[in-house]
Amino acid sequence: MISLLSLMLPIATKLNALWQFSRPHTVIGTTLSAIALFAIAFSQDGMNFANFPDRFPELIWAIVACLGGNVYIVGLNQLEDIEIDKINKPHLPLASGAFSIQEARIIVAITGIGAVAIATWQGVFLALTVIVSLLIGTAYSLPPIRLKRFPFWASLCIFVVRGVVINLGLFLHFDRVLNQRSDMYPNIPNEIWLLTIFVLIFTYVIAIFKDMPDTEGDAKFNIATLCINWGQKTVFNLSRQILIWLYLGTVLASSSSLITNINIPILAISHMSLAAVMWWQSLQVDLSDRAAISTFYQFIWKLFYLEYLIFPLAYILRFSSSST
Repeated sequence: MISLLSLMLPIATKLNALWQFSRPHTVIGTTLSAIALFAIAFSQDGMNFANFPDRFPELIWAIVACLGGNVYIVGLNQLEDIEIDKINKPHLPLASGAFSIQEARIIVAITGIGAVAIATWQGVFLALTVIVSLLIGTAYSLPPIRLKRFPFWASLCIFVVRGVVINLGLFLHFDRVLNQRSDMYPNIPNEIWLLTIFVLIFTYVIAIFKDMPDTEGDAKFNIATLCINWGQKTVFNLSRQILIWLYLGTVLASSSSLITNINIPILAISHMSLAAVMWWQSLQVDLSDRAAISTFYQFIWKLFYLEYLIFPLAYILRFSSSST
């Protein structure tokens, strides 16, 4: 019994390190985005749940491919930021020594190659989604380009991948494989454009906020983030003001004549409620407390996750009611 435990403990330790290496908040975000876009595409031509078991593998393969790309991007960033992370994020596997550099390189290589192989097998739109994401993620972290050194380009990389590439790419992939589309120029519903614009702006907030707890290490290694250039308080206030206007703007946009397949009460009530909760939580943050800033950053990610529950729910309920 003791020998069995002694064998299992190192495995459990490595699995936990792999989970931390994968950056759990990004894994959750990637998974939820795939599920949400699958649900919207699945409901495009009616909610025929009898076909769901046959379509479910399409979702699983897309999630596997996207998560492989996710691990490649965040893993490559950690490989290039070991010394910075020893200051900013000492709990990460490479900074703490839970993973060796060689182990991390193997994981990054396998996940990157695997993501491209699976995506290419599944279809052109998924392949383009994964390949473009990996190229941008590589340019973000890897010298000599290393775009993360420049605030504008660093933010652009993050919100283009999360906001545009993933949303449009995954929707086009699911719409084609689930609904047997063969159009050379596929139609993207206005509801998907609304979601894409929302996520694009929201991801910009994540991109500028994510460096707020890490100013010490970034300053030491000459990473010119907005927090260093403008100051934490300015970036913090800018972030929450953008989110407030984003929530309000989404409510107004959803009630326009351009958006016809959204349940407006669900979208309006949820977004007004989230705006109020976000503002109240922001008032509790002590900007001199690094832990408090990190906690609020994780809270912003939770708000991000909720969009991938709210949008498909509002879309599916509106679609179902209009088709009966």
